[in-house]
Amino acid sequence: MSEYKRTVVLVDDNVTSHKFFQRSVENLSIDLKTYVGIEAAMEYLANNKPSLLFLNIIMPDKNGLTFLEELRKMPLHSDTRVIMITSKDYSQDRTIAFELGALDFIVKPMSMRSITSIMLEYIK
Repeated sequence: MSEYKRTVVLVDDNVTSHKFFQRSVENLSIDLKTYVGIEAAMEYLANNKPSLLFLNIIMPDKNGLTFLEELRKMPLHSDTRVIMITSKDYSQDRTIAFELGALDFIVKPMSMRSITSIMLEYIK
């Protein structure tokens, strides 16, 4: 019997974040998919629903909150578990994120331990 792996998606234009997330899941049964832009992530998300989606707010191609709003209109992602991550802690972004159904709002930088802890908390 094969081990079930949950899929976690990270959409963040910061490649350092990708490295932290990859190291954080090394010993977990998690299939981590990382994308530097929304368009690339959308190719995957069009037909796949991850167990958890980490979405950066400030990105060059589109604001993460705008993308989350678009995602919520898709039947496949009306209830996808999303955690917003950002380097700027603006109360209006936090409010919009929670109105769009984000589970959490996390300000970078994040330690590998906190990334692992957050993943385990939200995908159990």
